[in-house]
Amino acid sequence: MPEAIRATLEDDLECEFLLDCFHGLTELDRNCFERLVASDDPLTVDELADRVDRDRTTAYRSVQRLLEADLVVKTQVSGEGSSYYHVYEPEDPDAIADQMQRELNDYYAKMGQLIHEFRDKFGERSG
Repeated sequence: MPEAIRATLEDDLECEFLLDCFHGLTELDRNCFERLVASDDPLTVDELADRVDRDRTTAYRSVQRLLEADLVVKTQVSGEGSSYYHVYEPEDPDAIADQMQRELNDYYAKMGQLIHEFRDKFGERSG
């Protein structure tokens, strides 16, 4: 069950909370994202799996969730001959922040509409 807004506002929140709140990330997802941010170069799934001490499949699923949330960028790199592989790096922090701001604005508008509907519905009873 989601935590009440009032209780959330009373908590000491940290930046990472935003990723959880907006994207429903798991602890592993956050860990993968943090490792990608800390890396000087883009990482393959195998490299990321090593850094988070998980198997490749588990790391891959986490990377897929990060991609779906638009938190990381996937790039195809040419290998030897006709082979290729993918590397991952964090999306630009400003782009992530701008997207969260747009989603927050949409949420605020939706809650405003619901409050208006609440006022209409229950205001009739007191009048």
